[in-house]
Amino acid sequence: MPSIERYIIDAVLEVFATMIFIDIKSGDSMTGQDDSIDSNLTSMIGLAGDLQGVLAVHCPESAALGISGAMLGMTIDAINDDVLDAIGEIANMVAGGLKTSLDGDNITTELAIPTTVLGKAVRTSGQAGGARFLIPFATPVGDFGVELKYVLH
Repeated sequence: MPSIERYIIDAVLEVFATMIFIDIKSGDSMTGQDDSIDSNLTSMIGLAGDLQGVLAVHCPESAALGISGAMLGMTIDAINDDVLDAIGEIANMVAGGLKTSLDGDNITTELAIPTTVLGKAVRTSGQAGGARFLIPFATPVGDFGVELKYVLH
């Protein structure tokens, strides 16, 4: 079985090294079915094929602003369309990196268009019986998490 968690960590590290240019460290993966995430902004991408589910990037406001500002090369003081687009693009690139790694293991995955939501707390759900993990990441501009709820066929 492929290390899906490792593939996601590698994809996030690659995105930050090539597109955002800020230091990032991954934490220990958390597994289980806790659906409540401390986030102001979440960008989600549906996955179909051999790997089915949802990949989500969860950011508190400060992290979303700092990451988006670093990515776009400007100071951003409030969540706006640029922030929504930037976090959506990060989710898209991470999902694309996961897809590429899975393709190498002959696991096909198709990606949907990212959807970004704002709110005080986000509640996600996945397929019954599916697996779930959340990988925390630390950056100088704030911490965020990447979550995957999935079923692998």
